[in-house]
Amino acid sequence: MDITVTEESPFRFRIDPRGRMSVPGVVFASRRLLPQAVGDRALEQVVNVATLPGVVRASFAMPDVHWGYGFPIGGVAATDIDTGGVISPGGVGFDISCGVRLLAADLERAELAPRLRRLMDILGDTIPRGAGRGGLWRLSGRAEMEQLLAHGAGYAVERGHGTPRDLARCEDHGSLAGADPSQVGQRAVDRGLEQVGSLGSGNHFLEVQAVDRVYDPGAAAAFGLRPGQVCVMIHCGSRGLGHQVCADHVRVMDRSPYTGAFGLPDRQLACAPVASPPGRAYLGAMAAAANYGRANRQLLTEAARRAFASATRAGLDLVYDVSHNMAKLETHEVEGVPRRLCVHRKGATLALPPGCPDLPEDLAEAGQPVLVPGTMGTASYVMVGTPGNDAFASACHGAGRVWSRHQALRQVRGQQLREELESRGIAVRPSSWRGLAEETPAAYKDVDAVVAATEGAGLARAVARLVPLGVVKG
Repeated sequence: MDITVTEESPFRFRIDPRGRMSVPGVVFASRRLLPQAVGDRALEQVVNVATLPGVVRASFAMPDVHWGYGFPIGGVAATDIDTGGVISPGGVGFDISCGVRLLAADLERAELAPRLRRLMDILGDTIPRGAGRGGLWRLSGRAEMEQLLAHGAGYAVERGHGTPRDLARCEDHGSLAGADPSQVGQRAVDRGLEQVGSLGSGNHFLEVQAVDRVYDPGAAAAFGLRPGQVCVMIHCGSRGLGHQVCADHVRVMDRSPYTGAFGLPDRQLACAPVASPPGRAYLGAMAAAANYGRANRQLLTEAARRAFASATRAGLDLVYDVSHNMAKLETHEVEGVPRRLCVHRKGATLALPPGCPDLPEDLAEAGQPVLVPGTMGTASYVMVGTPGNDAFASACHGAGRVWSRHQALRQVRGQQLREELESRGIAVRPSSWRGLAEETPAAYKDVDAVVAATEGAGLARAVARLVPLGVVKG
C-alpha cells in the first residue's frame, strides 16, 4: 500500500483521507521513528482503522507504534456510540488490560547495593512466570473467579492482598465498571484459575530500578519519587484468561452480520456497534478480563513487598497502575460538541492532565503518572498527562518493537545477553534463555527518542528517568 505522509510539525504526521477512510490518520513520531523508516507496515493499519464505522477525529498512532493484530500496537481510535460507533477487540488486543505498575521503596540505591543479589534471588525464586500455569493465588472455582472478575484489585485487597491506598493509586480504583463475568467463557475461566499473580512470558517483567534523573521536582514529589530512590516496575496483563476472552469474542464478531456488512479492509478489525448485543457482550467480558489484570498486578505487588521486607526491610508504596490495552466509554468534545465515545487504546496509555476530576485528590494538581517502560538494558520513564492532548488524552506505552522475536533469536543468544547485562551491573533472572534473547534491548526502539517525541507532540511530559538494577523476565 502506497501511503503519503505529510509532516505537519516535527512530531506530528498526517495521512489524508482516501478511499473508505472517514477521518485522517495522525502519527506522532519523529522522522526516525516513523514506521516506514524502520520497515514496519503499521501505517497500513492506521489507514484501515480510519474506516471503522463511527470513528471520529482521527486514527492516531503513538511514537512507539508498530504492527499488531488489526489495530497497530500504539493505535488510538474513538467511535461515536450514539451514531452506531463500533467496538473492535482488535483495538484492545489479546492481552486485555496489559499494563504497568510502579512501586516506590523507602530505600536508596546505595543502601540496596549490598543486598541486591539476595533480593533478586528471592524475586527469581518466588515470582511465577513463563507460559502455562502457575500463580500466587489459586482460586477455588468459578464462583470465586466471578468475584475477582467483577471487582478486580478491590477483591484482592478485600482478601488481604494489599491496602486501600493501593486502590486509590490505580486507574479506575482497580475495578473497571460494567464487568459481566457471565460473558467470560468457561475455557477462559479455567485458564485463569491458576494464573493470578504471575508475569506470563514475552515482554512481561518485574524490574528493580533506581530514579536516575528528575525533570519535574513538583510532580515527582506528588508521585512519591526522588533522585536515587529504588523502585519496582511490573509489566503484565490478564494472562490466558484475557487471551481467551479476546479469541472467543473475535470469533463471534467475525461471524456476525456486522463485520461483513461494514466491508472492512481487514477481517482482523471484526467489530460490532457498541450498543448491539455482541458489542455489549464483549464490553462486559473485556471489563471482567481487565479486572483480572488489575488483580494479577496486585498479587505481584504483594510478592514484591514480601521480597523487599525479607531482603532489605524496606516498604513499597504504589505510585500508580495504568493499563495500555483497553476500550473505555468516555465523553470527549468533538467539533465543539460533547459526545459519548468508545475509546480504543491498544499499546497506548491514558494520560490525564492536571485538574482532571477522575484523578485521586493527591494527584489532582500534578496530573496522572504515565508509565513508559524501556527494555531491561535501558531506561524507563515516568511522564505526566498534559492539557490539550487531542488524541483523547492518550500517550505512548513503551519503546515499541523494531525486530520480530524470530529476528532477535537470529541475532542474540540468551546466555551472552545475560553476561553483557550482568557486566553492566544489571542482575537478570530469566525464565528461559530463548525468552531472554527474544527481548534483547536491540529489538526495541530507543526509549529516549520515543519519550522525546511524546513530549514534543504534547501528549505527555517527562517527570523522571529510571534505570534498571535487576530484572525478573517472563
